[in-house]
This record gives sequence, C-alpha cells and structure tokens, in this order.
Amino acid sequence: MSKVAFIGLGVMGYPMAGHLARKGGHDVTVYNRTTAKAEKWVQEYGGRKADTPRAAAQGAEIVFTMVGNDDDVRAVVLGDEGAFAGMGEGTVLVDHTTASADLARELFETGRQKGIGVIDAPVSGGQSGAENGILTVMCGGEPATFERVRPVIDCYARACTLLGPAGSGQLTKMVNQICIAGLVQGLAEGMSFGLRAGLDMNKVIDVISKGAAQSWQMDNRAKTMCEGKFDFGFAVDWMRKDLGICLNEARNNGARLPVTALVDQFYAHVQARGGNRWDTSSLMHLLVND
Repeated sequence: MSKVAFIGLGVMGYPMAGHLARKGGHDVTVYNRTTAKAEKWVQEYGGRKADTPRAAAQGAEIVFTMVGNDDDVRAVVLGDEGAFAGMGEGTVLVDHTTASADLARELFETGRQKGIGVIDAPVSGGQSGAENGILTVMCGGEPATFERVRPVIDCYARACTLLGPAGSGQLTKMVNQICIAGLVQGLAEGMSFGLRAGLDMNKVIDVISKGAAQSWQMDNRAKTMCEGKFDFGFAVDWMRKDLGICLNEARNNGARLPVTALVDQFYAHVQARGGNRWDTSSLMHLLVND
C-alpha cells in the first residue's frame, strides 16, 4: 500500500482515483477544483480531500494529476500552492493529462531540480476504460522511476508501457489521436454510404467487423452512429484540444498531417452545430444531416 494523491476528479480521474483506493488499497488524498466533487468521492471511496494541490501532495509518495490542458497542469503542479510545493525529495509526479511534450519535459526538468521524479502518462480508453480499470497508459521518463509507479498505475490499466524519455508518452498519445481521427472519419463515411444505399446496417456491421475493416471504433460506435446517437463518450471539444496539440507538434517536427488537419476542421463544423460535448463519432452528423 502506498500513500498517494490524486488531483483532478473529472470523468476520467474520478474512477481512476477510485481504483487506487478500492482495488489497490492505497491511502488516497484527493483534490478537485470543485470541492463538492472531492467530497462526493470521499463519501464513496473513503480517504481524504485537501483544499489545495500542495496540501494533497504533502506526505504522498506518488502524486497523480488528470486535468484539462497544459495551463491546468501548470496551475496544479507549479507555484506556491502547487503539488511540487508539497512534495518531498524522492517522490514521483505522474501526469495523466493529455498535454504537450514540451510541458512534459518542463515538468521533468523542474522535478529533477527538486529531486522529484516525473512520468508523463497520458491514457487511452475513454471514460469506460477508466471506469472498468482497463486503460492503456503511455509513459515517458526514466526507467527506474517508471518501475516504481507501474504497479500502482496497474490498478486502472490493462497496459502500461514506457516509450522513452520525458515527453515520449505525450508523443505516443499524439500518434494515437492522429490514427483515431482518420479512422473515425472513414467509419462515418462508410456508415453514411451504407445508409444511403439502403443496406441493413446491422447486418453490414456484423459482417465487415469480422474482416479487415474491424476496429475498436467500429465495435463500439458504428451502430450508434447509424442511430444518430452522440450524447456520450469522448467529447468533440476534447478531441479538438488533442488534435491541436498534434498539429502544433507536427509544425515543430516537420511531420505532414493533411488528413488530421482536415478532420480537425470537420470537428469545428460539429462544434458550430452545437456538438461540443458530443462523442467524436459525431462526424457522422455532418454526412447525414445536410
């Protein structure tokens, strides 16, 4: 059992912290910007809540963060009331936020100067993966630090892999999101084509999901796409944030992402239709609602 802190109790962080307490049996202190959410978590899982990230981190061996973007991470980690201010030498920060590789390297270097280990560890699997404890975790950092935290991360992960030095986890998550963007657009076009052709799409999906077209997105989203159901899952706003990170990194490293850039603009059109919180599969909405 470890003494840990979890900062950020959104749709992902709330169940992840819960697995640490219930499945791992760890001593968990939580912090959330909205105090009511932290109080609810304590009522459900036990542990304690703190009034600041610094207070949550005090005495913790490992501090986990799962917030919105680069600025949010800096707000809860750096500064007088940030997690670093409460962490002692030899402790570890694990940032699960999908953020930039530059931020990961910044946190790593700042932590190194304080004697604090840092692992950038964005996740894939969405809300259902967090709730079921089957996330895929992509990590960057030093091997010895990774080996210290991996058994604890395993409380909510089915795969946890060190990909390289600081920033490698975030770069791998960018690859993940780039692949998903093109795949979902292709799936939306295929489903739209089938509907307009008058096919029985349940039968179509059943057949092609057993062949080369099969994917997680097809297994979990194809039928709801055909039904026009998008009010769940990974929000378009979040995907656009992630794709913005990908496109910015591509400008830095010279990678060409023509399809990703196009799909990002398609998501902008979904937002213009009021679909900010719709699932990413709502690309379908642009094809069947002229």
